[in-house]
Amino acid sequence: MRRFRTSETFYLVSFFAVLIAAGTVLLLLPGASRGGLHPVDAVFIATSALCVTGLATVPVSSFSVQGQAVILCLIQIGALGIISFSSILVAMPGHRFSISSRNTIQGFYLNGIEYNPRKIIRSIVLLTLGIETAGVLILSVLFNNAGVSRPVYAGIFHGISAFCNAGISLFDDSLAAFRDNNSLLLVVGALITAGGMGFLVLHDLFRVVFRKKRRLSYHSLIVLWMTVILTAGSTLGYVLFESRHAYAGLDFWTTLNNAVFHAVTARTAGFQAFSQTDFSVPSRLLSGILMFIGGAPGSVAGGLKVTTVFVIAAVMMRRPDVQGDIRVRHHRLSAETINRAVVYFLKAVFLLFICVFALTVTETAASFERAASFERAASFERIVFETVSAFATAGLTLDFTPHLTTAGKVVVIAAMFAGRVGLVTLAFPSARHKNYAITYSEGELLI
Repeated sequence: MRRFRTSETFYLVSFFAVLIAAGTVLLLLPGASRGGLHPVDAVFIATSALCVTGLATVPVSSFSVQGQAVILCLIQIGALGIISFSSILVAMPGHRFSISSRNTIQGFYLNGIEYNPRKIIRSIVLLTLGIETAGVLILSVLFNNAGVSRPVYAGIFHGISAFCNAGISLFDDSLAAFRDNNSLLLVVGALITAGGMGFLVLHDLFRVVFRKKRRLSYHSLIVLWMTVILTAGSTLGYVLFESRHAYAGLDFWTTLNNAVFHAVTARTAGFQAFSQTDFSVPSRLLSGILMFIGGAPGSVAGGLKVTTVFVIAAVMMRRPDVQGDIRVRHHRLSAETINRAVVYFLKAVFLLFICVFALTVTETAASFERAASFERAASFERIVFETVSAFATAGLTLDFTPHLTTAGKVVVIAAMFAGRVGLVTLAFPSARHKNYAITYSEGELLI
């Protein structure tokens, strides 16, 4: 217990818990919302914003500018996540980085890129503010051209929400009113992609573009290839599944742009130009898979992460050698990397299963009691979709979030917290154990 209290996990969990509590108090203040807010809903919105999820039990439009400013601040802090936590450690007088602290921060970079934690944090903050500023300026112009009232305010809110992969919108129907605005969807999609690729990849790209480096790292290449494959493949899927369904009546370029947008936003952001309830079952399943995969490690995105999926796919398709390594594209994936990816995957699936089971218990019984008045009964599809969205901090919903029971809201809050904080702590470097010269007999087991 004492070791836990001095670990990075304890400080990170405490950091997020304190911010959620502070955000809840600020949202409950008079004037933060119109008509008052239930305490559970306040906790829900604060957690969703800080964990950059995007799910909401009450519309963001029901909050005043004061309340929306609180939500936006939580989004920005939550997006930086572990980097914000590390920044506090740096600012503490006399604090020295432990080996595990350095490994935690350097998890956003690779060997040969940067070693100084302060420089890593500084570059991440500057890169974030630079991209967000560019996005805000462009979106402000586009919102102004679209006739939106207070276009600059809308540009600031949606620019930060997009890059932070939060998916929280000022509009009750998200971006449905702009489904024919190809330019706006393209810019929002680009911000989401940039935020979900990871700071290492963005830093690597900038260095190659400005010729400070000859080629991209292996990590950056894998992230970029996985991003392209997932985006292109899911875009094709949405076009095939929805051309005669949700996208019926749209011209070719608008159909393609909406398909690309949903392929991008489904992996972690949560913005919607079309509601998931408008989509066919195959498209919903595709959205669920994309949400679970998520973005890249070291990014603001949630989910399992594309590199983990890459390693799992490599294990499925190629047999490890005698050392337990796998060779992919003239590079070797070590047995340690493979083991970490597999363990991370299994732990994530186990946590997700617990959340699905808990939400099934809380919502199934209630749906029978409310069946006469509740037209959107808690079907298993809705429960699984909602849980995956919360756990992967994706924010898409089958219009189920506002109808959750109080117990169901608590479960979803826990799922968002576990998906954002729990998965990050699972990626922390494990404590080293002493090696003892003991050889155990082999246990034979049929597989």
